[in-house]
Amino acid sequence: MTTPYPQRPRQGADILRTALRRNVGAMTRGTVLMGLYQAGETAFPIALGLIVEHSLQERSLGSLGLSIGALAVIITTVSLSWRFGMRVLQEANTTEAHRWRVRVAACGLQPVAGDVALKSGEVLTIATEDADQTADIIEVVPLLISSLVAVLVAAVALGLADIRLGLLVIVGTVAILSVLSVMSKRIGTGTREQQARVARAGAKVADLITGLRPLHGFGGNHAAFTSYRAVSTDAKHQAVTVAKVNGAYAGTALALNAALAAAVTLTAGSLAFDYRITIGELVMAVGLAQFVMEPLKLFSEMPKYVMTARASAERMALVLSAPQMSAPGRGRPSGGGDLEIDCVRHGSLRELKFHVTAGEFVAIAAYQPRAAADLASILAVNVPPHAYGGAVRVGGQEIADLAIEAVREHMLVNPYDAEIFAGTLRTNIDPSGTGRAVPEAVEASMLTDVVALHREGLDHSVRDRGANLSGGQRQRLSLARALAADTDVLVLHDPTTAVDAVTEQLIARNLAKMRRGRTTVVITSSPAVLDAADRVLVLDDGVITTEGTHRTLLATDEAYCRAVAR
Repeated sequence: MTTPYPQRPRQGADILRTALRRNVGAMTRGTVLMGLYQAGETAFPIALGLIVEHSLQERSLGSLGLSIGALAVIITTVSLSWRFGMRVLQEANTTEAHRWRVRVAACGLQPVAGDVALKSGEVLTIATEDADQTADIIEVVPLLISSLVAVLVAAVALGLADIRLGLLVIVGTVAILSVLSVMSKRIGTGTREQQARVARAGAKVADLITGLRPLHGFGGNHAAFTSYRAVSTDAKHQAVTVAKVNGAYAGTALALNAALAAAVTLTAGSLAFDYRITIGELVMAVGLAQFVMEPLKLFSEMPKYVMTARASAERMALVLSAPQMSAPGRGRPSGGGDLEIDCVRHGSLRELKFHVTAGEFVAIAAYQPRAAADLASILAVNVPPHAYGGAVRVGGQEIADLAIEAVREHMLVNPYDAEIFAGTLRTNIDPSGTGRAVPEAVEASMLTDVVALHREGLDHSVRDRGANLSGGQRQRLSLARALAADTDVLVLHDPTTAVDAVTEQLIARNLAKMRRGRTTVVITSSPAVLDAADRVLVLDDGVITTEGTHRTLLATDEAYCRAVAR
């Protein structure tokens, strides 16, 4: 399995160009249809003027019927072109937004070397709101062109009546766009800052939800709420500022468009008063002055949407351009479950060295929590191989030579704080829906009592982050998911810290039974799990100081006895 998106755009402009380039066909069809819509809208007052000019003067029923038929054709064209034009554009818009959401999510799941100063909550905002706003460029460009078509048709029609009316529309449109383009730059800057502040508030909420129970435990929930309120207030102030700028922009655009329409109407009236244009041309001019307000309004709003799309694209580029932690290899681990740590130096680890043979159940008693976390990060490939000394070998091959996806398929590292997702118990245990070891995993993790509590069983609903589950239930659900994956190598980090002693004893026994013949490494201080392991490695001060069975170490190593005895 290869990385789905090996090349990443580095600037917001690259993202916008990519979006436009791969939707050329849909945008062309949409532009033609929306151009027909705008042309039809503009042709309506022209047709009215011609009816006044010819049909009513001639007082011919045939001419009047022909005119009514022409109006029917125009109305039908306007209705159908709008319907199918917007369908084409919105389908392309929605599809493009989906592509960018998937791409941002894929890149967000890949460990990166650079610190882009984005938390998971901010990445979520980028993958949703920013992806949607970036994809809006697919609709913006065709609507911009179609609005330009309407303005040009109006200018030509008025110019045929009197050159001064045509020039007034063209000069007025240029002036309006010049004023609004300056204002749109401020909107783009403000919107970019607003999106960043809202994303930071979202990240703060995510952090608070994760740590809510511990915060309640030591009374820090009030301070945490105060911190969030400050971040949220900052985002609110920026949102109000952007809203004011948007309001000023919309008001200015409306006032300028109305002023141009009024100028066209008054000029046409003056020309008609001097008999320089006919009554039919006056009707046409007044009608166009009213109808051209819509395309002018749409045309004048386009710079704002372009700047918003660009701001969102630049935020997406923060994720998409972040370099991967290392150049991934292309190899795949060979069969079996050998795991070798060879003189690894990283963080609190000093020349760490040990070897786990295929099918062995090894427990690691880490005296320092930091050392356990460092070891788990390295095995999970959250630390690039070039960032630490020594080597990690899986199936006899160094991780640096293997594809990250292949390593993760072969070796699963389940952290002590694994995420629980909104859905059901079943979808959390078996997200892909293809696992065959779900019943065994539920039984081994002692999740059976949770399943039995609810009429829906495994289909019982789970809230985001497992908010409707206790700490022990969330931990057992996470363990069940890890066991159901049934990987060649399974690494568990403190899988039983939130369960009672009896349940812990049963889980340890079940774990050894279910993983028999499969390589299993558990980083733990649980006596029950240590006793179930084939071998215990003692990790102290960054190195393996001793090893043996749990009971042998209890009898011969006083420091070990003090560290793990409960």
